[in-house]
Amino acid sequence: MFNWLEQMAKWLVFDVLQLPPEDHLAKAFDFFIYDSIKILLLLFTVVFLMGIINSYFPVDKVKNYLSRNKLYGAEFLMASLFGVVTPFCSCSSVPLFIGFVRGGIPLGVTFAFLVTSPLVNEVAIGLFVGLFGLKTTLIYVVSGIFLGTISGLILQKLKLEKYLTPWIKEVLANAQKEQDLFVAEKQMFKQRLPIIWNEAVKILKGVLPYVIIGIAIGGLMHGYIPSGFFEKYMAKDNLFAVPIATLLSVPMYSNASGILPVVQVLVDKGIPLGTAIAFMMGVVGLSLPEAMLLKKVMSMKLIGIFFGVVMLCIMVSGYLFNIIL
Repeated sequence: MFNWLEQMAKWLVFDVLQLPPEDHLAKAFDFFIYDSIKILLLLFTVVFLMGIINSYFPVDKVKNYLSRNKLYGAEFLMASLFGVVTPFCSCSSVPLFIGFVRGGIPLGVTFAFLVTSPLVNEVAIGLFVGLFGLKTTLIYVVSGIFLGTISGLILQKLKLEKYLTPWIKEVLANAQKEQDLFVAEKQMFKQRLPIIWNEAVKILKGVLPYVIIGIAIGGLMHGYIPSGFFEKYMAKDNLFAVPIATLLSVPMYSNASGILPVVQVLVDKGIPLGTAIAFMMGVVGLSLPEAMLLKKVMSMKLIGIFFGVVMLCIMVSGYLFNIIL
C-alpha cells in the first residue's frame, strides 16, 4: 500500500541527501520520514472516512446497538479478524484505533483490533509459512487472534473509559455535535464535507507532536539497536527467558515482516521458538513509540494497564508455544 512512500523516503535520504545506506543515522532518518508521513496520512484518511460514516450512523446508535444486542464476545473476535487483514505495525494501527473510538465502538473492541493488527497480517503469514512451516504458522495465527480477543475482553471488563484523555473525550463530544447539526438541519452530503474536513484537520493537528516524537524515538531505535543485542538474555536454560524476552522487546520497534528474519536467527542459535515468538509479539505489538502516540488518547494509567494485559497474554503464549512446539 505504501510502497511508493517507502521508495520516496529512500530516494530522499540516500539519493538527494546522499547519506550512506549503512550509516545508523541514515537508517533512522529513512525510517522517520517513511513512518511519520504514513501514520499522518492514515490518521487523516481514517478520521475523515469515520466522520462521513458517523454523519449517517450516529455514535449513539452504534453504542446502543452494541449494548442492546448480546453478541457473546463475537464483536471482539470480529475486531481481531479485522486486525488480521490490516497490514499495519503497532504505531500505524493507532489512527484506526482513534477512528474506532470516535465512531462509538466500545473501548475493549478497539483494543482487540489494536492488539491483533500488528501481530498477524497476510505478509507476516506468508513469511511465517516459508520460515517455520504450515503447522507453526497456523498455531501462531490462531494464538494471535486469540490474544487480541482475550485482551479486548479483559480490558472491556475493567471499564477503562474514564482513563481516556480529555482530548479524545472532546473529539467524541464534537462528533456528537456534528451529528446533531446534520440531523437538525437535514444537511446534504456536500454541506457536511467541510465540517467533517475541518474536524479531521483539527484532530491531525492535535496528534501531530505525538506522532513526530513517537516516530523519532522509533527511528533511533530502528537505526541504532542491533538485532542481536538481546540474544544472551533468551537462553534455552533460562526459566524466565519468556518474560525477559517480552520485557526487552518493548524498546524495539518493527513490523512483523521486519522482525521475522531476526526470529529465525534466534531460533537457529538455539533459542526456543516460543521465547523467540514472544519476543517478536512484544516488538510488533508493544513499543515505546506506540505508547507515545497513545498518550494523546489515553492516560498513563490506561497505557500501563493495556501494556500489562497484553504482555501477560504474550508471556502465556510464549510458554504455551515452548510446550507445544
